[in-house]
Amino acid sequence: MSQHSSDAEQKLGPLAVAAMGVVYGDIGTSPLYTMKEVFNGPHAVAVTPENLLGILSLVFWALTITVSLKYVMFITRADNKGEGGIMALTALALRTQRENPRLLWLLSALGIFGAALFYGDAVITPAMSVLSAVEGLEVATPFFKPYVVPIAIGILIGLFLFQPRGTASVAALFGPVMMFWFATLGILGITNILKHPDIIGAINPLYAVHFFTADPMHAYLALGAVVLAITGGEALYADMGHFGRRPIKWAWIGFVFPCLYLNYLGQGALILDDPATVKNPFFHLVNDELLYPLVALATAATVIASQAVISGAFSLTSQAMQLGYCPRIQVRFTSEREKGQIYIPNINWLLLLAVVLLVLEFRSSSNLASAYGIAVTLTMMIDTVLAFVVVRALWKWGWFKATLFLASFIVVDFAFFSANIIKVLDGGWFPLALGLGIFTLLATWRKGRQLLNQRLKQDSMPLDAFLKSLAYGGPLRVAGTGIFMTTNPDGVPRAMLHNLLHNKVLHERVILLNVMVEDIPHVAPTERIAVTPLDLGFYQIRLRYGFKDEPNIPADLSKCQQHGCDPVEMMETSFFLGRETIVPNRMPAMPVWRQVLFMWMFRNADTATAYFRIPTNRVVELGTQVEL
Repeated sequence: MSQHSSDAEQKLGPLAVAAMGVVYGDIGTSPLYTMKEVFNGPHAVAVTPENLLGILSLVFWALTITVSLKYVMFITRADNKGEGGIMALTALALRTQRENPRLLWLLSALGIFGAALFYGDAVITPAMSVLSAVEGLEVATPFFKPYVVPIAIGILIGLFLFQPRGTASVAALFGPVMMFWFATLGILGITNILKHPDIIGAINPLYAVHFFTADPMHAYLALGAVVLAITGGEALYADMGHFGRRPIKWAWIGFVFPCLYLNYLGQGALILDDPATVKNPFFHLVNDELLYPLVALATAATVIASQAVISGAFSLTSQAMQLGYCPRIQVRFTSEREKGQIYIPNINWLLLLAVVLLVLEFRSSSNLASAYGIAVTLTMMIDTVLAFVVVRALWKWGWFKATLFLASFIVVDFAFFSANIIKVLDGGWFPLALGLGIFTLLATWRKGRQLLNQRLKQDSMPLDAFLKSLAYGGPLRVAGTGIFMTTNPDGVPRAMLHNLLHNKVLHERVILLNVMVEDIPHVAPTERIAVTPLDLGFYQIRLRYGFKDEPNIPADLSKCQQHGCDPVEMMETSFFLGRETIVPNRMPAMPVWRQVLFMWMFRNADTATAYFRIPTNRVVELGTQVEL
């Protein structure tokens, strides 16, 4: 065995444990409420041995087909330079369809909508999981019933108030705590399975088939609760970039999946033994003496699951900003060592407000279950469609093989999604409305920026013509470096024309700086900067970032000497930025309401100075009006 492979094997174990704390937190808390909702929800299944075996069979095969086969074994292979998630998959799919504008637009819209739905999940997951954990106190004594909602809100407020401090200091505990949680799930399951060992036979798919043939409509409606067992399954793909495919795969196959399903079997055996426990089977798995410790452990697990979803919302927002789907908003880096540990204040407080309102509105995990599932199943369908495009166009699969892949997974996705559609009026409207609202914001920003860049390009002067005019005698050249940021490296930036109009001078060295974000997660530092010397002291510099990179213009410009350009000294450099003011056009290029929405977003966007870490005392902003 080589030294490299030996090191990889040594890291596999710690990475697999760490993945349990981030990747599997959401799906790991599903046993708290799945069986309870199946037998108590709006379409409650009657408690009979046949129905129990049918439900447990459905849970097993849902976990196997959707999580094990679709995500762990297949979609994790469709990585974008090692990164996963809806934005990475969208970028990968768009790369294959650049010559087909209509399909490009459709895939882009699907990806944006899938990303928007994630925010619905980021609101529902903390509310649902923490409520379901705290509700374990009701099993101990009815005395706690009036206090469940206040206690849950207190825990959630504490969780969001902790976000500005960052999770780097406590993240090391997440993996071991969740590993202990999964081990507890497995042990509790086994101790109850011993009462009815025959329950293990539920893995036989014939029980699921019999369940459907006995009462097809009722079984179909029951899928709306069974889907709760796989919520969070898509997270293992989204977080793949943090741990790699192998640790995520082995953590699932070797530990998480067995422990999860043993717990479901244990709950089934418990219900067979005592049907009265169906009101909250998870917390009846232990004796009264162990109930309070189990509630505490379940609460810790739900907090960790919520933390993973909140961090995912921060990461997704950052990626959306980089890819041009979201206006720049303030991003804080909470760890100097851990790349990607970020905190976004606006998103944090909006999520907190939405979560608290959700808890106050629904007041129990059973009521919230109606809102859970729709966003997740719709996101899973979008993942399947985008993956189909990737395997067909990028991996060059034949039509038969690719269609077989699509059909086998989309049928399962659609079955779960359609079973959840009937819950729209009972609460399912919330994630759909939230997703649609965020989709409108993201799509409007994308369209508005495209129109703005087109207008600026139309009004700009060709750079080669400008340089020729300077050769015949131009303005006074002063000492120092002037940097003009531009989206069109072959045109003269508006800020430069305004500077010439008002100040009538140019620096002796002029840099036209173009920042590009590629559709890959990271750009290697050696490939980040490209310098093109021009005449008369002009330089074109292009900085390339991936959609998960952290832009830092001063740090990267300090390395331009390696590319044939004198070093950029910040104290002798001025950054000239255009500050556009959008004014309505008599013939708007998009509907008036979207124009007004874009103008509002544009006015409230964070400055390029803060986003690119440019020293504020070296910046000159020159305003201009642009009709849109």
